Amino acid sequence: MSDNAPKKKGILQAYLNVNVLYKILIGLIVGAIAGVILAASGVTSLPAWISMFGTIFTRLLKMIIIPIIVGSLVVGASSVSPANVGKVGIRVIIIYLITSALGVIIGLLMANIFQPHADLAAVTELAAEAEGKIAETNVWQVIAEIVPTSVLSSLVNESVLQVIFFSLLFGICLSYLKASKDERLHTIATVTYNVFDCLTEVMMMIVRGIMQYAPIGVAVLICEVFAKNGAKVAGALVMVVVACFVGYAIHIILVYGGILKLGKIKISTFFKEARTPFITAFVTRSSNGTLPTSMTAAENLGIDKEVYAFSLPLGATINMDGTAIYQGVCTFFLVMSTFGRGLTIGEMSMIVLLATLASIGTAGVPGAGAIMLAMVMQGINLPIEAGSVLAGAYAMILGIDAILDMGRTALNVTGDLTCTTYVAKKLGFLREDSVLKQ
Repeated sequence: MSDNAPKKKGILQAYLNVNVLYKILIGLIVGAIAGVILAASGVTSLPAWISMFGTIFTRLLKMIIIPIIVGSLVVGASSVSPANVGKVGIRVIIIYLITSALGVIIGLLMANIFQPHADLAAVTELAAEAEGKIAETNVWQVIAEIVPTSVLSSLVNESVLQVIFFSLLFGICLSYLKASKDERLHTIATVTYNVFDCLTEVMMMIVRGIMQYAPIGVAVLICEVFAKNGAKVAGALVMVVVACFVGYAIHIILVYGGILKLGKIKISTFFKEARTPFITAFVTRSSNGTLPTSMTAAENLGIDKEVYAFSLPLGATINMDGTAIYQGVCTFFLVMSTFGRGLTIGEMSMIVLLATLASIGTAGVPGAGAIMLAMVMQGINLPIEAGSVLAGAYAMILGIDAILDMGRTALNVTGDLTCTTYVAKKLGFLREDSVLKQ
């Protein structure tokens, strides 16, 4: 055979070449159909050897949560130059965090209005124990306990808020050491940064691998859900999509529109340039991948490069308004579907706090919001354990995540540009020929 002859692609290679979100959607459909068939046949549970594949998926998700938080937060916080965390940086970061918090609140409001939930089967013992934990938790106690007494203990016990707090503190201090004029401090800080940067890249590679396995895990978990509950749960997923997208629209109109009005920025002029990054983000589902387009839009708006070159990459890391709305809706869905009740004021307060802080460590890549959702559930003492009703409900969300991801990423990118434009206009970082001055 000639060396130039085309090589046959194996089944594995053909599988890997298909978009992972399409595969997860296919897994959702296949699992749902199989589950409905089993339910019609009177079979409500899968054999242990098949159920094992769903168990493996949930364990893989739990495995990556803490390493991702540590790596991404340390790298994100230490990437901010101390010189920029002044006049521009502090204002941008505060606005990013405020809009993210508002996003969670809007998400929870939409969840309470639309009440998206699935009438799942009886709660497992494990889920019942977790329900007791969340009911007993006091929001003020949670805030006080953000500061860990032992970092190692926080890592071992997977105390998400404590790990987030220490990682942010570590990253901020590391950024100052990197900027030090002392050669020794600068060198060791740079080496340390590279170690955590490497950790982040390795974890993202592992995440990509887990996502390749996700269609199988989702298919098994969804099959179990439909086998126990029938096809009646499908309508709940439609309500989740509606609640999220209505929340996205409200956030653009009220929050971003309000910021632009406050900055005396003509909304039509702004959205004329913001339209392209919005569409790009919707299609690519990647904040980082949309950065070149966002920067072009900022340049066209007449914003100084000194501002947007700092704030837009930072926003792609810590400004996750669309993801925040998604967290609000989906945590309500998971708790309501698992326990048959909504969220208390204390629980919603914890979710706002946790989702806002966790958004800082969310990678600007497709599907990252679903990993963050698992982090938030872990943080409110509701870990996604194999065999629990909660795991089945999470699999349902993961199955439609591609649809939700398009809207939330487009909102994230629009938020980055909105906040950047507002700060640039307020602080006078606009070129003389800027369309915002006309």
